[in-house]
Amino acid sequence: MPIMLDDTARVLARARELATEVLAPAAMQVEASQQVPPAHLDLLAAEGFYGLAGPREAGGLDLPLPAAGQVIETLAGACLSTTFVWTQQHSVVRTVARSANAGLRAALLGPLCRGERRAGLALGGTLPGPPRLRARAVPGGYLLNGSSPWVTGWGLTDTLLVAARDEQDTIVWAVLDVPAPGTLLAETLSAEPLQLVAVMASRTVELRISEHFVPEDRVAGTIPLAEWQQQDRAGLRMNGSLALGLAARCAQLIGPGPLDDQLIACRAGLDGAGPDRLPAARAAACELAMRAAAALVVTQGATAILASQDAQRLAREALFLLVFGSRPTIKQALAGLLTGGGADGPEG
Repeated sequence: MPIMLDDTARVLARARELATEVLAPAAMQVEASQQVPPAHLDLLAAEGFYGLAGPREAGGLDLPLPAAGQVIETLAGACLSTTFVWTQQHSVVRTVARSANAGLRAALLGPLCRGERRAGLALGGTLPGPPRLRARAVPGGYLLNGSSPWVTGWGLTDTLLVAARDEQDTIVWAVLDVPAPGTLLAETLSAEPLQLVAVMASRTVELRISEHFVPEDRVAGTIPLAEWQQQDRAGLRMNGSLALGLAARCAQLIGPGPLDDQLIACRAGLDGAGPDRLPAARAAACELAMRAAAALVVTQGATAILASQDAQRLAREALFLLVFGSRPTIKQALAGLLTGGGADGPEG
């Protein structure tokens, strides 16, 4: 059964408590250490937040979409690195929950919803242009070859949902087990850490895969690339919550002002946008985050540039969000907003 309204209020209240009492006070130290504390992720699991998008019968919260967005927004404003690692889980939960592979669902959905298994994403096969990550059908399964940039949570996850593309331009969704930290990777897998200027604690890597065999029972499903691209546009809403959370944190640190109403309007735009308008709404959220971070730096003055200050961290995180989860349509709309051409692009 769907989560009840009082349950929704309870989850949102608990998210605010965790953000205020645990995540925000530690955010600067998390970035300095370049490591999301496993204890942060353990706490989110204990509170049931790993099952944010999961069905109730599997131990998930089944939170309504606007409320789920508010939870992500609340946590992201407190510590973007922790939230960024944790949000990878939700796409994996949804994919496994919808999979026609009953055995895979039975084995993984409950542990994923409870946070007993923690997942990342490798989306190299979904990127525009020739596939960076390829799948070749062989007896009993698939062989994967290529690379996937921007695999987040390396060393903090034990499960990886991989999107590879076959010669018919069909995406193959495969579930891989990730070796535990301190153990040797399979000869078919290698990870190269990426040196980021923000969200460094997210442990983001480029994953390289060579002749890695995935048995059929670990395939969550297949979908033509063109069909996935249509579905992907409809699913852009949740990533916008990361930008809203950062903008809200900046507005809170600045104090009451015009950003508060702009934040409300931007959130409403994301919640009300259909698939065709979501790229522009996502772009607007990222532009607001960048503008709010700049306003915080100006408001705080020269001290904002000190490495010990939240303002400079938030400004770098806003820069990160300009390119995170981007798509050509989002990029065009965002470039238009930033260059004065409007949300339709630089040429208006």
